[in-house]
Amino acid sequence: MLNAMKTPMAVAAMVVAGALGAVSFVGCNQSVQKTIVRQPAPTPMPAPAVVLAGLPLPASNPRLLNLLPGDTRPLSEILIEQVKADYDAGQKEDAAGHEDEAQADYNAALDLMLKANYPVNADPRLSRLFDEIGEVVQADDKTASDEDADDSGDTEDADADVPSQPAPIDSIEDMTLPPGDPRLAAMARKELISVKHDLPLTVNPSVLQYMSFFTTPKGRSVVEHGLEREGQYDVMVRRVLHEEGVPEDLVYLAQAESAFLPDAVSRVGARGIWQFMPYRGEEYGLERNYWIDERSDPEQATRAAARHMRDLYDMFGDWYLVMAAYNSGPLTVSRAIERTGYADFWELQKRGVLPKQTQNYVPIIIAMALVGKDPLAYGIHVDPEKPQQVDTVKPGAAIDLHLVADASGADFSSLHDLNPELLRNITPNDPSFELRLPAGTGARFEENIQQVPEAKWTSWRLHELEDGETLLGVARSYRVTLTALEQANHLDSDASLSSGFMLNVPTSPQPRLVYYRVERGDTLSGIAVRFQVSVEEIRHWNHLRGNFVRGGTRLRIYASAPVFAATTKTKSVAKVQPVASRVEHAPIAASEEVQHRVKRGETLYSIARTYGTTVSALKQSNSFLAARALQAGDILVIQ
Repeated sequence: MLNAMKTPMAVAAMVVAGALGAVSFVGCNQSVQKTIVRQPAPTPMPAPAVVLAGLPLPASNPRLLNLLPGDTRPLSEILIEQVKADYDAGQKEDAAGHEDEAQADYNAALDLMLKANYPVNADPRLSRLFDEIGEVVQADDKTASDEDADDSGDTEDADADVPSQPAPIDSIEDMTLPPGDPRLAAMARKELISVKHDLPLTVNPSVLQYMSFFTTPKGRSVVEHGLEREGQYDVMVRRVLHEEGVPEDLVYLAQAESAFLPDAVSRVGARGIWQFMPYRGEEYGLERNYWIDERSDPEQATRAAARHMRDLYDMFGDWYLVMAAYNSGPLTVSRAIERTGYADFWELQKRGVLPKQTQNYVPIIIAMALVGKDPLAYGIHVDPEKPQQVDTVKPGAAIDLHLVADASGADFSSLHDLNPELLRNITPNDPSFELRLPAGTGARFEENIQQVPEAKWTSWRLHELEDGETLLGVARSYRVTLTALEQANHLDSDASLSSGFMLNVPTSPQPRLVYYRVERGDTLSGIAVRFQVSVEEIRHWNHLRGNFVRGGTRLRIYASAPVFAATTKTKSVAKVQPVASRVEHAPIAASEEVQHRVKRGETLYSIARTYGTTVSALKQSNSFLAARALQAGDILVIQ
């Protein structure tokens, strides 16, 4: 136990002085010496525009440039002063009950920090300020999310087209467990000697509790599921962790957090296999907008997580404290150290100065690592998934994944699995965006997509004719006219087509109900342009008068076309845009009945979305689905 460090600044000072030496990893009654060769990634310097106090000052910060002549203070002092001014202003607005104004001040403070291109962790005061603001914004986001759930009956993440899954860590982090099985302790001590590990692994009562839980039927299923999915990502994760100079065994942190589910979302809004909160992901360059959330991109999120943990190690010099800070934030851990004088996780746990979930979090990861390194010894049988082989293409423009599936022959759900960062069924309108396809389907996609005009990539479909199909039958299936189908394919009315012919299908996008949260600086006219509707329609749908709308207001918008918010991709300097939007297709009229022939790769979910109905409605209209699964060639009645 260390009693020398009284403040977070002292922690940082100690780390800078000597944390780059050999690290001793101690098991129970064993001392295993390991040395990590830390390889910090070079930090790119921003292009200097003005030199102030000998430091480059980015031109992208007009507020920092508007300084009094002769101000020779260090850039960090100036940045802290201006950020703190915004933060204090937000605190005053909060105290006065002015939530919108407070949120605007907090956003301004975070925006200034992110755009300054100044390393936040270079100054403990700036790092603490960042975490204070981030935690306030996190709490506000959680409150807004809860309010949205009350209004809509859904959680915040259900607003996206692609449904999310609960984060596994939520189900075990707050558990109160009985004492662990002491027989497992001896097994674990032997394991510490025989298996390689580059994280400090130890066995104590807290760890033993979770090791015992992971050998119960419920706990075993948690471990098995995570270890099976780990097979898909293990090589990539360990490679990135090694490249960033942090222990490769931190892979078990991701297993504990998410069981390697890229679309896992916690109850407080953390997302992805590394469970990044929005503001923390933004700090490490993970883009989040209407179209994508890079917290769900496994490789990009892994690199961001590795760099975050490397920064935390520079701050605390201890991997247990790093894990605790990863869970509850460095400010929480720093305050616990400051209050007690101990920079030792187990001492902080014993004194109860950390949140309960954080007190459990570190033992969970250690127990997960011990069990995961030798699962058979604990009665756990795992059949690891294999890494997915992919083809990568750059569409160059926004494209609907249904059309991608049509053109490539790939399964629609596989496209979602390979591109978990996509929040919509449409890729962003970004020429640099890379779309992953199942290996062997890229060439077919590149060939078939040529026949669809780029302007129609978000509204048209492709259909491969099967034996016995007619143009009239295809037109009815997609609810388009025969004339429109013939015109889209430049066909004469008496044209004879053989099976395998690829048809352009000119479907019209159905109106969608979008819930849009107004951002600072938004205007009704700007929102109308973005969603391709009129200002008058927005006013009518939301019972508004005039042209003013308050920040944070949730607007109902019936969009008839895809929403193209941005055409260029920005990284760590981008402002967080927490757009809450829920998409619903307009329902089919009750009097209409349509028949649909199921194609290879289609699911009840994808068909329901195509026709603006529900899976339950499809099952009710097609009684045979109660007896067996959907098959290619089935004829579905759509009502």
